[in-house]
Amino acid sequence: MATIQRIRQKIIDRSYYFSSHAEDEMLDDQLERADIEPAILKGKIDKKLTRDKRGTRYRIKGPATDGRTVNVICRFK
Repeated sequence: MATIQRIRQKIIDRSYYFSSHAEDEMLDDQLERADIEPAILKGKIDKKLTRDKRGTRYRIKGPATDGRTVNVICRFK
């Protein structure tokens, strides 16, 4: 299964969480969970980030509910 499909399935299954850092960033950017989910479900992996010793991260670029393009950083545990 492709990485983007695995990430999307986590959203569909509600098998994910937001880190406190992510919640802070969402607050700063005036985004809510309702903005992040469609961005992941409709977006595309824009970049694979491999230099973090905690694991590979993926930047997904997609539309928020208000039409803004947002970047979401995801990591698998």
